[in-house]
Amino acid sequence: MAAAKWVTLRSQWLGQQLRELREANGLILKDAAEYLQRDPATVSRFETGGYPIRRPDLLALLDLYGVADPRRREEFIRLSQEVWKKGWWDGYAGEVTGAFVDFVWLESRSLEIRGFDSMILPGLFQTSRYARVVISTVERGAAETQIDRWIDFRMGRQKILDGDNPPRFMSIIDESVLRREVGGRECQAEQLCHLADQAARPNVEIRVLPLSAGAHSCSTGAFRIFTLGEGFPGVGYAETPKGAIYVESPDSESFVRMYEETLKLTLSPKESVEFIIATAEDLSR
Repeated sequence: MAAAKWVTLRSQWLGQQLRELREANGLILKDAAEYLQRDPATVSRFETGGYPIRRPDLLALLDLYGVADPRRREEFIRLSQEVWKKGWWDGYAGEVTGAFVDFVWLESRSLEIRGFDSMILPGLFQTSRYARVVISTVERGAAETQIDRWIDFRMGRQKILDGDNPPRFMSIIDESVLRREVGGRECQAEQLCHLADQAARPNVEIRVLPLSAGAHSCSTGAFRIFTLGEGFPGVGYAETPKGAIYVESPDSESFVRMYEETLKLTLSPKESVEFIIATAEDLSR
């Protein structure tokens, strides 16, 4: 049996807004379908995100629902363009889950990314050597050629930090992540030197959460907070043993609170870089 098609976040967002507009106007699916001269099932798929709506149908529905404000119409059009837009990650279709495609899309479209990591370093900061150890450990039994592809994918994600308008990435990293010898002392030392270099980027801020800080708000594990442009909700992301979860604002504010409370316990950016370099030097002895 073929796997079900993944419904992307952007497609869900657009569909949800169209459904809310229809209901606010007191219309049922049949009313919208008749206006578009389509089947109600098709309109239903527009609203669930199962089938992305195309521009002519979108503009017709905005007319039907009385959306006359040019700015709001432009927001809908921009979102519909994102639904259909292809990215470099499409070349890895079938090799990464649909949920992670959403993650990479969020990375690529964010104005700001905030995160906390307690086990391994963020993928955007990993060296290929460190990434190989992490991926090989998680994906035991995978062919080397497949692991190479996953590493290429991870390295490709890092290009967003070099773009013309890169996102601001604010990262809290638990001290235990720095001391965990992934791939051995040499590999970890090399990775930490690379991490210190990344902290020198004007759009990157790295904060170390020292073990001496004790208990903290982020005890449930790693997460990300994505802040996108106008027309998009804020999104919180976390991984679970059953897969990734995405939480939209206002519910994502719980992630923001955890981040801000834990930030108070971290070393300053300057102190953090000094700590990272010192830890690398200890590993190199």
